[in-house]
Amino acid sequence: MAALEAGCRYYFGYPITPQSDIPEYLSRELPRLGGEFIQAESEIGAINMLLGASATGVRAMTSSSGPGISLKQEGISYMAGSELPGVIVDIMRAGPGLGGIDASQADYFQATRGGGHGGYRIIVLAPSSVQEMYDLTMLAFDLSDIYRMPAMVLADSVIGQMKESFTCNPRPKVALPDKPWAVRGRAEGEPQNIVKSLYLGDGEMEAFHWKMHARYQELADNECRWEETDTDDAELVVTAFGSTARIAMTAVAMARSEGIKAGLLRPVTLFPFPKKAYAALSERCKCFLDVELSTGQMIDDVRLSVARDTEVHFYGRPPGAGSLPTPEELLLQIKKHYRTCA
Repeated sequence: MAALEAGCRYYFGYPITPQSDIPEYLSRELPRLGGEFIQAESEIGAINMLLGASATGVRAMTSSSGPGISLKQEGISYMAGSELPGVIVDIMRAGPGLGGIDASQADYFQATRGGGHGGYRIIVLAPSSVQEMYDLTMLAFDLSDIYRMPAMVLADSVIGQMKESFTCNPRPKVALPDKPWAVRGRAEGEPQNIVKSLYLGDGEMEAFHWKMHARYQELADNECRWEETDTDDAELVVTAFGSTARIAMTAVAMARSEGIKAGLLRPVTLFPFPKKAYAALSERCKCFLDVELSTGQMIDDVRLSVARDTEVHFYGRPPGAGSLPTPEELLLQIKKHYRTCA
């Protein structure tokens, strides 16, 4: 619904649990709006269709889960190298390999480190509710156009299968750039647009990499998003993203009811990672507890962002039967580390 509100009229994908609700919905709704839905022959076909559509200047998207996102990585790298926008939704499932359909957050490295070849990055947004799935999907389209790079909405099967009320917020009024680079054919006498990721001239590739590096820094300066809860006087800060942050928020509230000064820092943008928020908070709070549905990936960014004398503890639940931690479980972890940090 958010993609349609954002003006997306082209979707290319392939079914895989637990994201198949997305193509199921769009296969019905896009034709009604004069758009195009194509179930590609594979995830590789889907991402290259997205590349081709984006090169013409239209808004387009694809979606998948773990193994499918792996197959899309070469195409995502080519999109980044061609400075093409486009939205990719990853509803994370267990891995590696075929894995399973349990909730997981182990695609964090894949998403935030580019995932493919060539040293690129993409915008990564991590919703923690159905409302944010809606709002951040629209934001992903806007940021992708503004910065001319792919954007990923990174959720897991908890959020992907969740039902809760939300508000259909209107499309934000954002000043979007024109797309003079788009391939649309040319009139006689006009220069020809060519979308490419191949730079063979002397110094061209190095210049391109530094240009992209500057764009990533601009993203970090202007687009970092995060949410803080009860951090003003916190003596222990829990940090988590996505569905895990929902559970952590309840655990923090339970800790507060017992007189424990706990708070929550939830990154919304995973790239760019809100380093300054972590650095500022760690100046007054020296104890962090990172919680993830994995054996630990975001914790690397947390450790790199906080002040050097900050203790960063970890509690993870990799995929498996009953892998979601309970608020009571996280409360025990808060109490355990609160005693050592106090």
